[in-house]
Amino acid sequence: MSRASVRVVAMMLTVLAGAVACRAGNGASAAVPVPLANEVKATAPGKETAVVAGGCFWGIQAVFQHVKGVVSATSGYSGGTVKNPDYGAVSSGETGHAESVQIVYDPSQVTYGELLRVFFSVALDPTQVNRQGPDEGTQYRSLIFYGNDEQKHIAEAYIAQLNQAKVFSKAIATQVVPLKAFYPAEGYHQNYATVHPNDPYIVYNDAPKVANLRKEFPDLYSGK
Repeated sequence: MSRASVRVVAMMLTVLAGAVACRAGNGASAAVPVPLANEVKATAPGKETAVVAGGCFWGIQAVFQHVKGVVSATSGYSGGTVKNPDYGAVSSGETGHAESVQIVYDPSQVTYGELLRVFFSVALDPTQVNRQGPDEGTQYRSLIFYGNDEQKHIAEAYIAQLNQAKVFSKAIATQVVPLKAFYPAEGYHQNYATVHPNDPYIVYNDAPKVANLRKEFPDLYSGK
């Protein structure tokens, strides 16, 4: 059975069972506070990289592809020990990798802190452990991979800020860890939400994330 078929079956079983549907699809219900610690917006165009994980990479990629200042968003795998993993291996939960997204952005248009604000606001439920919505397993855990000390400081300070303000009903489970490697996923995973907008999994889980991005961050939303 294909990945999409498995996820659709799991989603339908959840709905039929009367469970609360698609919390991960909707993400947070409103924009969280701005980060008190953030990088200064660059004065000239350039390229920086951020890597995050939180559930199925289809939805995370779709969200950041619609953020102004993002040059590219690529689905892939990070956080594990196996080199050049494929989807089957990652899905086994034995590689240590999580479905992740590499975001290349222009720091003169959007800051790292603003990207994290989008991440916590609409891309996922950061209080869930090893799952998002219908997807369960360590490969769906929530992570921020920092590439330098500044990213580490901003991410850790922001999580502490949100926890202290009790923005969420439970403590944030997102881990902040060093980026060791990022491996792009197979081609059929790239731009999945754009290529398959009518896929039931996308309709119920990921399209609402992009809709919430447009609603909560009109100044950052890009219709591209």
